[in-house]
Amino acid sequence: MYDMSMKERKLAYGLRELSDQSGSHSPSIHTIAEKLPELEIKIDACFLSNPYATDLFTQEMKNDLIKTGDLRKVLEFYPSQNQVIGELLSGCLNVPTEKIFVGNGATEIIQAVIHNFTYRKIIINIPTFSPYYEFVSDDVQVVYNQLTRDNDFHFDLEEYIRLVEKERPDTIILINPNNPTGGYIDQEDIEYLVDRLSFVDTIVLDESFIHFAFEDDSMELKTAIPLTQKYKNLIIMKSMSKDFGIAGIRAGYAVMDEEKVADLLENGYLWNLSGLAEYFFRLYADEDFLERYEKVRIRYLMDTQAFFAQLSEVPGLKVYPSKANFVLAEITNGMSAFEFMSRMLIKHGVYVRDCNDKVGLDGEFVRIASRTKDENAAILQAAQEVLQGQEETV
Repeated sequence: MYDMSMKERKLAYGLRELSDQSGSHSPSIHTIAEKLPELEIKIDACFLSNPYATDLFTQEMKNDLIKTGDLRKVLEFYPSQNQVIGELLSGCLNVPTEKIFVGNGATEIIQAVIHNFTYRKIIINIPTFSPYYEFVSDDVQVVYNQLTRDNDFHFDLEEYIRLVEKERPDTIILINPNNPTGGYIDQEDIEYLVDRLSFVDTIVLDESFIHFAFEDDSMELKTAIPLTQKYKNLIIMKSMSKDFGIAGIRAGYAVMDEEKVADLLENGYLWNLSGLAEYFFRLYADEDFLERYEKVRIRYLMDTQAFFAQLSEVPGLKVYPSKANFVLAEITNGMSAFEFMSRMLIKHGVYVRDCNDKVGLDGEFVRIASRTKDENAAILQAAQEVLQGQEETV
């Protein structure tokens, strides 16, 4: 440890224990606040969400549910079944209801898809979101495609296709943009890849961070959902937690072949959402709301890209290219990732993600999420002070 007081060392030890207990996921700020009440958490740059969208949603909910008293109905009565909510999404996604499967967060959908449609072999890029390999059955072979630091964790399209052609898996997983690297695959390349890999039974494309990606200055939202009309083996998966800042509601959806949706609905997913999740999806299907959301999406993207540019200039921190709302950053001044994370939190109240538990990352890496413009300024100042050793012990 760098210079830390006894009190700070005790807090760091407590953070270490909580991190170990959380396995491959970071402890939530609620858990940290409960277990380590001495810590003042000011900014959660570990969780990946658009805070401007959270503000928009809570205002909508206040007007629709709280002021009207309709919140009681949402809480008291049972929500609609899976396909009823799928029908709500059909218009805004421009796909038939029968191709839509909604879930209690994307993690439930990941588990459902892998448990029901992966039988023999799966290829997964690493580093990646851990449930993709944690949910794989013991009798399924996992082949990892290592994204390398030397290549800025860039996804090599042709190299990947050669690997899939050699291994002949029944399932492949792609996250676009990838978590935790932020790497993005252009939509043209996605279609090329899906077309080349038509022999793979199940291609999972996770677009949970797609609202943060862009391919030109218009920052227009692009998605591979239209490809599901042409390719029966393609599954598009989407968490709503990140772009709309509503992780507490647990809402996600997938677009896939009608037969796959029917299989899942016959295996226990008929009635899996809460009333608040249904309220959100009804809002998501409203054109007026989406117009308001688009304005805060663009505002957040502009603040985020400015933040990344500033963060990349901090000495002792190597920031890798990202088209998501977070960056993967390598600590290069000799400090460990845990040291950086704990000092940011203990001394500055800024919570970032220590990536030591990420399979496929060899080195001292942290993931830093973008927040509001003011919060990003505070994160930037805290990172500079931590890496330059400017803080005083308390």
